[in-house]
Amino acid sequence: MYLLLVTVSDADGLSWYGASALCRMLSWTPEKLRDVRDELGEAGLLAYRKPLYQVLDLAPQLVMPMRLERGRRSEAVAIGEILKGLAAPDAQ
Repeated sequence: MYLLLVTVSDADGLSWYGASALCRMLSWTPEKLRDVRDELGEAGLLAYRKPLYQVLDLAPQLVMPMRLERGRRSEAVAIGEILKGLAAPDAQ
């Protein structure tokens, strides 16, 4: 959902796609959309006020330590690892 909203949002991260359109594009139920939207909001990645979504930047201070722990600053970190680290930073 985050990546879809990044793709369809404007330069300020704003998207007016409605719940029915997002559910159709993601093949999700409205309940799953709500649950994921809530999780992304709690992780600080998404702001939502009906009917407007805003994707928020990934926090660089959380991404950089993940790279440093691996010992190779130039190594790319998978988006899944970044999102997992943002959702549960104490687990790193």
